[in-house]
Amino acid sequence: MSTSVETGQLLRTALYDYHVSHGGKMVEYAGWEMPLHYGSILEEHNQVRRSGGMFDVSHMGRLRFGGKDARKFLDHVCTRQIVDMTPGAVRYSIVCNPAGGCHDDVLVYKLGEHDFYMVCNAANRLKLVKHFNDVKSERGFVFKMEDETQSTAMIAIQGPKVMGLMGGFSREVAALKRYRFVEKNLILAKVMISRTGYTGEDGVEVILPARFVNKALDMMLGQNEAMETIKPTGLGARDSLRLEASMALYGHEIDEERDPWSAGVQFAIKLDKGVEHPEAGRFIGQDALENIAKNGTRQKLAGLELEGKRSARQGMKVMIGGKDAGVVTSGCLSPTLGKAIAMAYVEPAHTAVGTAVQIDLGKVTAEAKVVPMPFYKAPPST
Repeated sequence: MSTSVETGQLLRTALYDYHVSHGGKMVEYAGWEMPLHYGSILEEHNQVRRSGGMFDVSHMGRLRFGGKDARKFLDHVCTRQIVDMTPGAVRYSIVCNPAGGCHDDVLVYKLGEHDFYMVCNAANRLKLVKHFNDVKSERGFVFKMEDETQSTAMIAIQGPKVMGLMGGFSREVAALKRYRFVEKNLILAKVMISRTGYTGEDGVEVILPARFVNKALDMMLGQNEAMETIKPTGLGARDSLRLEASMALYGHEIDEERDPWSAGVQFAIKLDKGVEHPEAGRFIGQDALENIAKNGTRQKLAGLELEGKRSARQGMKVMIGGKDAGVVTSGCLSPTLGKAIAMAYVEPAHTAVGTAVQIDLGKVTAEAKVVPMPFYKAPPST
């Protein structure tokens, strides 16, 4: 069981009492006590798809960077271009190791000329803090890094009715473009509200001081009518939602051994940023990623649809003609589609849509075929 380095005990978010009072089934996740569900993963999944759900994502790491070399440092550790970001922008990026594997995938927020924010995965926060401090020392970068994970809270509100609800709270928030954020004063606290998402649905993420999060929820969602639109949602539905949307999860689709090209997140790589902006320089892992871009990958992430209702699980073998051809990274019985779906690493020659494969489920084998990703796309907003 993962525990807090500081106390030797599982950490609790500022919304722990809220989860318990709403019937949350609390489980250990990356050193934190988090709600798996509040009664039914299926109902919570469908609630998000048809209306909206509120996720406590305060366990995710939140790091603040400031100082004259903050931007240079981030361009050095991130695969995505940081130098041309404008205040209010958010960018998805990978933090790579020298071999091109993924230390983590992160979101970078630009606050000001020398001020940035980063959201990272809970399981990788301490690893990244050490990595960043090592790079800072080795390269002589001058900046300050603050870990604000435990002093702040973060909630994600996702679903087709969310932005309409946000319009009643703030026109500025309702008008946010995707991958932008705004800072607002809410009573005694400054809050940062972004529009990114990890469910395939529209919505917002809110970062604010931990001591104000319960009051902020009351203000933003109200007590009665709004809570019928937005209901608390746990980690179980979050996983099935992101899988339907074909979004990578660290420890499944990406890890220290997998490169972004193989994982299908090559959009987060900018190999020529040092050409367009010489001051950006080269990033850690760039040599390895340039070699992969030139010579190709050994395996590629593919979407699979299985016959029948049995789900594939991480680590199960993908086979063609009785021979190993890959491995499943994530799988579930899709509540929205009513089909068993999975993502898997497969040899590139077998990733064409329609390719027939088999999944070793243990005692039985399931027929499957390669299908386009994402498995699910939200209908256009009306």
